Amino acid sequence: MAYDQSQRYSNLQLQEADLIAKGRHVLCAYRLKPKPGHPFLATASHVAAESSTGTNVEVSTTDDFTRGVDALVYAMDEHAFGEEGGLMKVAYPLELFDRNITDGRMMLSQFTSLVIGNNQGMGDIIGLRLLDFYVPPVALTLFDGPAVNIANLWRILGRPHVDGGFVVGTIIKPKLGLRPKPFADAAHAFWLGGDFIKNDEPQGNQPFCSMKTVMPLLADAMKRAQDSTGEAKLFSANITADDPHEIIARGEYILETFGDDANHIAFLVDGFVAGPAGVTTVRRHFPNVFLHYHRAGHGAITSEVNPRGYPTSVHIKLSRLLGASGIHVGTMGYGKMEGGKDDRAIAYMIERNQADGTYYHQDWHGMMATTPIISGGMNALRVPGFFDNLGHGNVIMTAGGGCYGHIDGPAAGAKSLRQAYECWKAKADPLDWAKSHREFARAFESFSHDADALFPNWRVALEVE
Repeated sequence: MAYDQSQRYSNLQLQEADLIAKGRHVLCAYRLKPKPGHPFLATASHVAAESSTGTNVEVSTTDDFTRGVDALVYAMDEHAFGEEGGLMKVAYPLELFDRNITDGRMMLSQFTSLVIGNNQGMGDIIGLRLLDFYVPPVALTLFDGPAVNIANLWRILGRPHVDGGFVVGTIIKPKLGLRPKPFADAAHAFWLGGDFIKNDEPQGNQPFCSMKTVMPLLADAMKRAQDSTGEAKLFSANITADDPHEIIARGEYILETFGDDANHIAFLVDGFVAGPAGVTTVRRHFPNVFLHYHRAGHGAITSEVNPRGYPTSVHIKLSRLLGASGIHVGTMGYGKMEGGKDDRAIAYMIERNQADGTYYHQDWHGMMATTPIISGGMNALRVPGFFDNLGHGNVIMTAGGGCYGHIDGPAAGAKSLRQAYECWKAKADPLDWAKSHREFARAFESFSHDADALFPNWRVALEVE
């Protein structure tokens, strides 16, 4: 059995309300499952020790000050999750968290290395999963937070700055394999009906579609679409790279290439794989550009089948601290990604000034909101139900197949999404709405499998053979 450190690294007399009122601790709730033979409190205390000032033995270098910044288990319920383990809560003194030498701010890299670090690999646990965390007001002021969000996109699109509504987006399909001209042609075809295009996460600077060849063609496609429709168009360019200098070089090249339309550009960063350094490079070097946080790969950690790591709700919350303008939040069970209707709470956490997490109420104290981005198997038939569940339409939706899979092409696909949103706003019956909105009606034929599941009598109602 591991060395029992519960006397030092736990204090079950501490009250959560007092800790929050004093505002000097980051609080974390974990699901813990010790290995057989390891008592719950001793193992929980070992987690707190490994996450802060301790190790698995008593060391000679510890002094009174060091003991004053110990992380402490302050609450536990070892039977909270049955066979999956128990609940433990840890209070981390703010003094534990690293500060930049350049500006005194906190950094997410070291923040997560404490609360989701070596404790994940301890030998006395079967599972350890961070379920929620709370950041006190003084710490919130030390994180960058977002610099721009959907309100900036609404302004470019000529919409109200508050409740500007649904931004209709897509992802160029196929995600790989298009050479520069077909890629630009596919973008132009969508922009004739929609607002926002994003690179898919693998798209960047492939030999068959180099950035310096395709970007000028995209800039031209955007201008032509804007001239044709009289509407502004938006493009989210993937500038993810291992090297911050490469990230900056890609971003600067794209802004220069789009010229007068540079403010129509967002920068996509694969934040999960590039990490906080990649996201912060963009947040700080391009503070006026919408920072589009793509979370490709997150399921390796966030999937509920994983006994370790953390859920999507934690990942999303971290992204707001980091400064994401928008982040993908899944489809809440309405698309192809795993999730359920209650995932709307994830969107509320990043878009509201106050929201309830799984275990902690978080007041963001005015930190700018991060915009929910919806993607993963969405099409017009799924939109009314999705918005009915979420309760508002102030999101970006990037429907790839939902646009490029429409019978009449991507522009019609984009229009069908907008018509579906308008159907929801009008509280209309979708089948009645389809009778006077052609693109929406044709979505039933385009995605007949979904139509059969969601609207079983659609063929009769729309007089389709």
